[in-house]
Amino acid sequence: MATREVLILLVFLVLAGADAARGFYLPGVAPRDFRKKDQLAVKVNQLSSIKTQLPYSYYSLPFCRPDTIVDSAENLGEVLRGDRIENSLYVFEMREPRLCQIVCKTALTHQEAKDFREKIDDEYRINMILDNLPLVVPIRSLLDDHDAPTSYQLGVHVGIKGQYAGSNEEKHFIYNHFSFLVKYHRDEDTDLARIVGFEVKPFSTKHEYDGDWKENKTRLKTCDPHSRRLVVDSDSPQEVEASKEIIFTYDVNFEESDIKWASRWDSYLLMTDDQIHWFSIVNSLMIVLFLSGMLAMIMLRTLYRDISKYNQLETQEEAQEETGWKLVHGDVFRPPARADLLCVFVGTGVQFLGMLLVTLLFAILGLLSPSNRGGLMTAMLLVWAFMGVLAGYAAARLYRGFRGSEWKTVAMKTALAFPGAAFAVFFVLNALIWGERSSGAVPFTTMTALVLLWFGISVPLVFVGSYLGFKRMPAAATEDYPVRTNKIPRPIPEQPWYMNPVMSVLIGGILPFGAVFIELFFILTSIWLHQFYYIFGFLFLVFAILVVTCAEIAVVLCYFQLCGEDYEWWWRSYLTAGSSALYLFLYAAFYFFTKLDITKVVSAVLYFGYMLIASGAFFVLTGTIGFYACFWFTRLIYSSVKID
Repeated sequence: MATREVLILLVFLVLAGADAARGFYLPGVAPRDFRKKDQLAVKVNQLSSIKTQLPYSYYSLPFCRPDTIVDSAENLGEVLRGDRIENSLYVFEMREPRLCQIVCKTALTHQEAKDFREKIDDEYRINMILDNLPLVVPIRSLLDDHDAPTSYQLGVHVGIKGQYAGSNEEKHFIYNHFSFLVKYHRDEDTDLARIVGFEVKPFSTKHEYDGDWKENKTRLKTCDPHSRRLVVDSDSPQEVEASKEIIFTYDVNFEESDIKWASRWDSYLLMTDDQIHWFSIVNSLMIVLFLSGMLAMIMLRTLYRDISKYNQLETQEEAQEETGWKLVHGDVFRPPARADLLCVFVGTGVQFLGMLLVTLLFAILGLLSPSNRGGLMTAMLLVWAFMGVLAGYAAARLYRGFRGSEWKTVAMKTALAFPGAAFAVFFVLNALIWGERSSGAVPFTTMTALVLLWFGISVPLVFVGSYLGFKRMPAAATEDYPVRTNKIPRPIPEQPWYMNPVMSVLIGGILPFGAVFIELFFILTSIWLHQFYYIFGFLFLVFAILVVTCAEIAVVLCYFQLCGEDYEWWWRSYLTAGSSALYLFLYAAFYFFTKLDITKVVSAVLYFGYMLIASGAFFVLTGTIGFYACFWFTRLIYSSVKID
């Protein structure tokens, strides 16, 4: 009955995951209804660039600014992402189109003009928000296919580089006119409307006017709805020059849409390449299933033959003539070197495994709404902190099986080792971001909150879990291995070259990485190229394939190792699956040089620093999966043979 319930739950998660892959989510925030002429306040977010990966505040450039700048409330994830949400001078009235609205007029200093040119060179984008929807630029298909879905670029570029006709000199032009389009869904009974889309088309135009400039009274010659002159192209662009005035303007139009509020994110999250995801997953799944079938047949037939033969031996002389994994029964559960460190690594891996399972469960059930910016990162940090109890329990339970007594030391190392190393790298990277005066630098108050989350929640829970695992668990649950350990270690015979520890470890990481590297490409693209990623259904399937693959390869290589009478399998089982992290980091380097256009040294250091942390987390995760698979396997086979 339990197996049936597990299968039903698995099928439900896969189906929910498929819905999530198509953009399923629970909105997560209450909808806002707007009457005609209700005020719509546009908020501005960070300036972002895929070339530098260094976000800046919107008002770090001399854009039009209100008299008082108000920061919106932010969660922990938003701060870590570098989001800085502030008010702006872009204010609309619901369902009231406006043309040629003047925001402000400004003249750039030499330094301000230089800053604009640098941001245009680095392809920075302006990010705005209306009713919790991000501003997007619609991009039509180049094939002129009317049935092809429209893709969206998140944010609008600050400007563009180009040349005047007949000149080869490259100039910088600023986008100073925005044509906004607000899509809404109207209730016919109440005439209330909800916003379901926020799009923009940018233009660069050199505005002109007659006479002296008068605030709120000057009419532009280049954009005047009364004379039917509108900005529809960038034929006369506004160049970025010092001491030359720039006039910022905008249009806003409203369009009724059939899209309902609960589905307004679907077009943003639309995947034009979902067939690639399905193909990659089916391909990986078929390979894994094929290998699983082959390996299962070989392992089961071989193990069944070995166990039957070992159990039929009648004399001590016959047993002494046998070779293989049974001969190391007196050493197979001998505690390894640096057993305490292995316990720390296993406990940390259990913590990450629990965090991923819970976060993915919430995500594929649609509980992490994309409208809640930073929600995913906040959830991962909180769940990771609370999973400290599992980390302490797993580390202490394994340590007790090794007949250890210093469980408090192991608990302290589990609570501090990986988080401390990751925090040290993060602190150095944050210092580099501070040096660039980027808004992505985490403030001191947020750093303090992270430390409190670590030492106030995670560390105490690690000790609680360690106490439960070491003191409260019955001794028989951890110390009764299927066979007794000899007092004198058995000598290990010389191994063939292909069973060399380095060789087997490197080979072991190829298959797990091969099962996930295609989805890894999309994850890296969403992070470093600032694209939407909400295909947690695919991610769940890939994660399941990863778990199975890590367990399989670790068990197979462990069996070959024991057949070679090498009983030092503890660390190797961990490193076999964990070595896939090495291939992940190498692939990240390949992605950096082939897909990204990062030129700044600081940005490159940030990329490799964050990928180093990600690779470390992947190492302890996959290593722990491989270790527990081998631990279960060795207990299973040695409990199946008769040993005097």
